[in-house]
Amino acid sequence: MKISVIQGPNLNMLGVREQNIYGPMKLEQIHAQMKDFASQNNIEIEFFQSNLEGEIVDKIQECYGEANGIIINPAAYTHTSIAIRDAIAAVAIPTIEVHISNIHRREEFRQKSMIAPVCASSIIGFGPFGYHLSMLGMAQIFNEMQAVKAQQEQKAK
Repeated sequence: MKISVIQGPNLNMLGVREQNIYGPMKLEQIHAQMKDFASQNNIEIEFFQSNLEGEIVDKIQECYGEANGIIINPAAYTHTSIAIRDAIAAVAIPTIEVHISNIHRREEFRQKSMIAPVCASSIIGFGPFGYHLSMLGMAQIFNEMQAVKAQQEQKAK
């Protein structure tokens, strides 16, 4: 099973920007922890970060037929991007939305997610630990997918 982790704008600045909101952890540290979990659970993982909406849409589309799951933090595009929402809906790959801060406790314009309705789940407000929770969630989704596939194969016999 393969997970594509897609990070949106300004997440490359984690550990530098607004530590009172996002904490001191750098994106590379978060990715290292996710990679450790993936290797312990026989999951292939890849990472992508872009500050450009179109590149994020392209990456989501590239996941079609290549990845079994997407973990995405669309960052500021969460609240504005119909294009990212439509790309997630189009590829129909289980997707988990992650946010380090609790968007519901932030400015009013940050409280609505355009992305959440097309995702399997959203993990919000747990800081960098939210990425670990997203890995647990994706592992559960993979287990369920494998169970359904095994059941279908059993019925076909």
